[in-house]
Amino acid sequence: MNFQTDYMTQRPVVESHFKTSDHTSLFYRYWATEDITDKAIILFHRGHEHSGRIAHLVDELNLPDYAMFAWDARGHGENDGPRGYSPSLGTSISDVDEFVRYISTQYQIPLENIIVVGQSVGAVLVSAWVHDYAPKIRGMVLASPAFKVKLYVPFARSGLGLMQKIRGLFYVNSYVKAKFLTHDEKRIESFNRDPLITRPIAVNILLELYKTAERVVADAGAITLPTQLFISGNDHVVHHKPQHQFYERLNTPIKEKHVLAGFYHDTLGEKERHIPIEKMRSFITKLFEFPRYQHDYQFEDTWSVSADAFRALTAPLPNWCPKNIAYKIMSKSMSSLGKASEGIRIGYDKGFDSGSTLDYVYRDKAQGNGLFGRVMDRQYLNSIGWQGIRQRKVNIENIIRQAIRDLTDSGKPVHIMDIAAGQGRYIFDAINDYGKVQSVLLRDYSSVNVEQGRLHIKERFLEDKIRFEEGNAFDADDLAAVTPAPTLGVVSGLYELFPSNELIKASLSGLARAIPSGGLLIYTCQPWHPQVEMIARVLPSHQGGQAWVMRCRSQGEMDALVDAAGFEKLNQSIDNWGIFSVSIARRRNPESNSK
Repeated sequence: MNFQTDYMTQRPVVESHFKTSDHTSLFYRYWATEDITDKAIILFHRGHEHSGRIAHLVDELNLPDYAMFAWDARGHGENDGPRGYSPSLGTSISDVDEFVRYISTQYQIPLENIIVVGQSVGAVLVSAWVHDYAPKIRGMVLASPAFKVKLYVPFARSGLGLMQKIRGLFYVNSYVKAKFLTHDEKRIESFNRDPLITRPIAVNILLELYKTAERVVADAGAITLPTQLFISGNDHVVHHKPQHQFYERLNTPIKEKHVLAGFYHDTLGEKERHIPIEKMRSFITKLFEFPRYQHDYQFEDTWSVSADAFRALTAPLPNWCPKNIAYKIMSKSMSSLGKASEGIRIGYDKGFDSGSTLDYVYRDKAQGNGLFGRVMDRQYLNSIGWQGIRQRKVNIENIIRQAIRDLTDSGKPVHIMDIAAGQGRYIFDAINDYGKVQSVLLRDYSSVNVEQGRLHIKERFLEDKIRFEEGNAFDADDLAAVTPAPTLGVVSGLYELFPSNELIKASLSGLARAIPSGGLLIYTCQPWHPQVEMIARVLPSHQGGQAWVMRCRSQGEMDALVDAAGFEKLNQSIDNWGIFSVSIARRRNPESNSK
């Protein structure tokens, strides 16, 4: 038997490549329609496999009016580079975003007319992408998502994590035999003979797969996209429980779940796969029978999973609750011994969410009283939240530079306004070509931040380019009156601090009135935070020592606020942990804005 049997389709296929933002070339297959179409289905394969293994779906779905696409994920199939390797799972999730947007642009298919289908690891990548990026696609189909892989060796994850710390990067070979993936004898034989099957997986990807899946399942309430889920009833590879939890937490009225009795893990490659394929075809065609479903985010700050979570964090824990006792001990320790750390001392003095704290975290140089203080400060600076903050700084600087280039290339002047700049460090570090920037206005509510920012301006001899003023980021009329009118607005790390959307709406309204048509807005979001309860129970904010209680906004909610203000989202970056995103949007022509 020729191993390419699974690759062959009746519909002609075109093989091509696209370049990711880090200049990696990824292979993909494209099956066109006979007539011009504006609808597409994008297929994402299992771990260890490649696009050829799911090519059979092109014919079996029997949807001739839909263009079909399937990629080889980084480290798989026809792609160059180490087998089973990606720099991070976050990189692979970003690849999904870039691939889908590439398909939309290259083949002139609107995002709202795209449906994505993911199986196993491909389903995790798809669901994490939908969670982190909130794409405005039509819907998604997930088959046996690998939210929790079965590792039959006790404490395997802990052991692999320890070995990674000792050995660094190494690879783990798949234990799964083809006969435990499907009952289809032809599929079993073709799998065993396929030279493009990738047995090894990099340990960083395997461990990050677990962590990413756990947060996506836990926060599935942030996903509002129409979803169809297939669960294989006799799956030897992944656990069922997280799949059911994910489905129950999905925040969409358009969802359906099918448990397929007796099916092995290769759900869409099983012997009786016509059963799920018929259900897929019905689901997909129904989604196109009515306008694209859009979740109503109007009251998200009051009636939502995140609003409930915020209210729970503001409620005190029972006095003798073990968790409450642990947090009180932590608070007492940090506010006493912890102040030997310079970062913790600044946090208690200025607030852990203050501009002074952020500026210290950006510098990332451990300081404190003696060796003990410096060691504690290093642990503090290495916390996952502060790692995310530093990655956000890198991402926002990159997007600011790209925005400057885009404005310059389009012949527009570059007038930058940051409405809550803290001490301005990321702006100073981002603007590395001052000849292309006509003016920069930095504003902040804190006189301390303004004073420090002005000192930075003098140190860098930028008085002729940059001015720093006190200002209220939520005063719409004040923002709208700024001169010169900003062509690039920046708001970073501000909206995340306020649970209500009313202030955010006022701020965005002022920015929309200030920024002319075609101008750009860069904004941040915090869709999720792994330490949100510890922060709420232990750390004081800049607001008079009050508890620092955060409401994590989903990316969909934040994008909806920006869209309603008159901006069209263009692109996004997010850290590997899914904590902080940075997005850029373009101001629509107010006359054509019907929102």
